[in-house]
Amino acid sequence: MADLAHELGHHDEHEGLGVDNRKLAMWVFLASEFMFFGAFISTYLLFKGREGLTPPIPRDLYDIPFTSVSSFVLLMSSLTMVLAHNALSRKDQPATRSWLLATAMLGMVFIGGQVFEFSTFVQEGMTMRTNAAASGFYLLTGFHGTHVVIGIIMLLSLYGISRRQDGLSEAKGLNLELVGLYWHFVDIIWIVIFTVVYLIP
Repeated sequence: MADLAHELGHHDEHEGLGVDNRKLAMWVFLASEFMFFGAFISTYLLFKGREGLTPPIPRDLYDIPFTSVSSFVLLMSSLTMVLAHNALSRKDQPATRSWLLATAMLGMVFIGGQVFEFSTFVQEGMTMRTNAAASGFYLLTGFHGTHVVIGIIMLLSLYGISRRQDGLSEAKGLNLELVGLYWHFVDIIWIVIFTVVYLIP
């Protein structure tokens, strides 16, 4: 009986060293999302260089300096996300709230830039139905923009939780870490999109 109790205790100890189920689920989700983005990027690359496309085509309308600034803003939001996590680990609720709000605001600036870019392209005559390259471009960047909006909603939800009397605790710290993983993933994917779609001829 004592051996059984010792074995069970040993088993529980090893289970405690494993990965949290929620974190594992987030990694699996992000892996599936990476495959989705890979499919969209491949589709765009397949059509962007095709001859005989009805003008205008995306590469003729890109404003690289403007998109570079938007990309920098989104990348800076990864830094503020890290600072929010560090503030929570120090149990600094005001700083956690400030950095969460800053991250959400930077995400909003990026989305505002994307909406402006889309509206400019439409004014130039490039819509979803203009050609296959345009459709691939809008699907890819729009799919990413949707992920950014979802991330902003999650950040604002954490901000609202942190304003309650108990705030964000260590027990709820994993929630912030999971949102952080998602947000960093969104930023990394944008680096790939910006490089492949905007910078590579």
